[in-house]
This record gives sequence, C-alpha cells and structure tokens, in this order.
Amino acid sequence: MKITLVRHGQTEANYNNIIQGRENNPLNDTGRRQCQKLRGQLKDVHFDFCYMSPLVRTVETAFILVGDRVETFPDNRLIERNLGKLEGCPREKYDAKKYWDYDLNCSDEGVEAIQDIFKRCQDFLDYVMSKHQGQHVLVVTHSAIFRAFYHLLHHHNLHGNLLKMPINNCSCETIEIKE
Repeated sequence: MKITLVRHGQTEANYNNIIQGRENNPLNDTGRRQCQKLRGQLKDVHFDFCYMSPLVRTVETAFILVGDRVETFPDNRLIERNLGKLEGCPREKYDAKKYWDYDLNCSDEGVEAIQDIFKRCQDFLDYVMSKHQGQHVLVVTHSAIFRAFYHLLHHHNLHGNLLKMPINNCSCETIEIKE
C-alpha cells in the first residue's frame, strides 16, 4: 500500500503569514499554479482513491490534482488543527515548540492538543489501511495533519522534535507501507 500526502496550495493567509487554522480560505493564484505544477509531476501516478479535508483550500487542491479521474472523499479527520483564538493572528503569535510538544500537550488559547491530532490521524490511518490494502491513496490535507501523518507513518519517536522538517504549500511525499 502507498499513501501520498499533499499539503494544499498557497492561500492569501499563507502568503501574509496569518494563522488560518480552520478558516475556510480558498487558494490564491500562486496556490493554483503550485497545484498545476504538482499535477504535472503526478500525471503518470495512478491513485485508487483520494481523501481530503473538507476545507475549500484542500478540496480545490485535490480537484486540481486529480480532477474527475479519481473518486474523492472529504473526511473531517483531515481538517486542519483547531488553532482557537490564534486563528486570524500573525504567525509570530504561535509558539510552535509549545504547541508541538507531545508531552506538554498544550491546549492554551483553545488550540487543539497535539495528542488529539495524533489520535485522529491514527484513526484515519487505521481506517485507510484496513480498507485500501494494496492500493495507492492520495491524502490532501494541511500542514499539521501532514506532519502528524509523516511521523506516524515513519514510526518516529513522538517525544522528540516534531518540527524538524518544513512542510511548504503543495509539499508532496509518497510513503510505502509494508503489509
């Protein structure tokens, strides 16, 4: 089985370093171009199914990437982290080290606790792996969820630094899961 993770294309909030969390922002022109470029890179890749967050920026990304050639399903477990009172604020107000410390599991300001993110991501993975063995699944989501899946699928220690890798707009990674 293979899972290809994709983060949505750029939005105006991304461009302006504004925390968007679950705000339902569309892609901007740069984001659409990023998706078109990634579509070209993935044109010869066969996906059996596509799951996506229900937010418009991920739905738009998924449809640019696979259009009507792959059956797509929105899934609430793929929605971006709830960033509570920080949504709509400048990015510098967000203390990533604090909110990505698995042991601290901070939910200050109404931010969704990191352990809750990992639980819903594991629940989604358990579902997909039981339903789609031997298939290639495209998952279009957000940076926090992409990061959680990355660590879960690579079996990383969750008590270490979870912020090592950057996840840019339209980041894409395929991970093969040994059965």
